[in-house]
Amino acid sequence: MIETAIIEKHGVGRLKDPVMVTGLPGIGLVGQVVAKYMIKKLGGKKMADLYSPHFPHQVLMTKKGGMRLLKNKFYLIRLKKRDLIIVVGDVQAITGDGQYEVAGKILDYAQKHKVREIITIGGYSSGKMSGEKKVFAAANSEKVMKRHKDEFVFGETKGSIVGVAGLLPALALIRGIDAMCVMGETHGSYVDPSSAKAVLEKLAKLFSFKIDMEQLEQEAKEREKMIKKIEGEIEKQAAGGNKDITYIR
Repeated sequence: MIETAIIEKHGVGRLKDPVMVTGLPGIGLVGQVVAKYMIKKLGGKKMADLYSPHFPHQVLMTKKGGMRLLKNKFYLIRLKKRDLIIVVGDVQAITGDGQYEVAGKILDYAQKHKVREIITIGGYSSGKMSGEKKVFAAANSEKVMKRHKDEFVFGETKGSIVGVAGLLPALALIRGIDAMCVMGETHGSYVDPSSAKAVLEKLAKLFSFKIDMEQLEQEAKEREKMIKKIEGEIEKQAAGGNKDITYIR
């Protein structure tokens, strides 16, 4: 394999005003959690696999004793008004050249299916461990920003967006595709189901679908309990005069 390739399954058929949503590994795994949860709860069907020589040079061993290449996957979720193409994956490309190539191939696939809107999902590290999580966004045009200004928080984030979550919307503008990156507020050092839940609630409202949040809510509650325990331990140790806390057990 000398370049990134997308292998599509047969029988995808014609799509209804499709939107592409990506949730690849990143900060807090927010995007990955959201995308996988949507596929599971909304009955996503596999469309295609993306393989790239820019992914890490390793394979995953399966429970049955086999092995498989690292890959990104495309799933189709059919809603009443629009179809969703969900992109999830094991990894992202490990080089800058690879990131651009993979993003370009994903955009090629989006255009093949006449996608007019792309939403990438990621996490925004604010250091906040508990409490209500904001859902930020950065758009690739003022038009997109105005369209979604009442749904997401624009203008409060700073810095850069690394990987496909940032490259895809930026490169989509060149191809005339509306796009934005939606970011759930997260601490950034652990998997954050509460941030994923906040993002998912916004998407459910945006695309008018209902989804059972029970499992995600339970995971978020368990995470909140653990975080409060950690915060309590930090306060106790700080009150005891131990200013050199290097770990919590």
